[in-house]
Amino acid sequence: MYLFYCPDIETKQTLSEEESGHCVRVLRYTAGDEILITDGKGTTYTARITNPHPKHCDFEIISREKQEALHDFHLHIAVAPTKNIERVEWLVEKCTEIGADEITMLLCRFSERKQIRLDRLEKIMLSAAKQSLKHYLPVLRDMQDFKTFIREQAQKDQDCFIAHCYKDDKRELKTEIRPGRDVLVLIGPEGDFSEEEVNEALALGFKPVGLGKARLRTETAAIVACHTAVLMNEI
Repeated sequence: MYLFYCPDIETKQTLSEEESGHCVRVLRYTAGDEILITDGKGTTYTARITNPHPKHCDFEIISREKQEALHDFHLHIAVAPTKNIERVEWLVEKCTEIGADEITMLLCRFSERKQIRLDRLEKIMLSAAKQSLKHYLPVLRDMQDFKTFIREQAQKDQDCFIAHCYKDDKRELKTEIRPGRDVLVLIGPEGDFSEEEVNEALALGFKPVGLGKARLRTETAAIVACHTAVLMNEI
């Protein structure tokens, strides 16, 4: 069954115009048909269509079920977006499918992209979540200044990592993941983090890590980090 999204379902039993159009025009659901809806916060609703309007499809809730979280830790990927926006869209899509709980865009010294359109990325994230039948929608955060961000994150009870390409003494991320612990991984821009940024992160307690022997593109590194954290928690 197709999964629809309605974040304010408890107060308004009407699909958005985009969701209504897909439900009525594309999938051709009609009055009396049952549909599956998520609020993006972990609850799934079985509902019955009462007014199959292509712009504001109304429904009534039949039942609700709280879904278990994807995993017992919080996975946060913070990445400097690439100049090519299609690569940014791809990493957001794949990290959502794999199981990221939060994705933050970083503004670093060598960043080639300094602005991002959140509305476009949110649509891609939503589509990926529905496609993979995920009932929790990741939190997507706008551009954050690197220095401010790492100072804030260092104060939280989580394992913080910075993946970089310098030939420093560092271990592989897969060996540093502690199952059940919240994880934050920083991924730099196409020119990597500056040495100053790496040192600032290390001074705050971030652990330097590698993501394998190959030198990865920014978007690939973000996806590998995401998958590694999820995989090592499942072993």
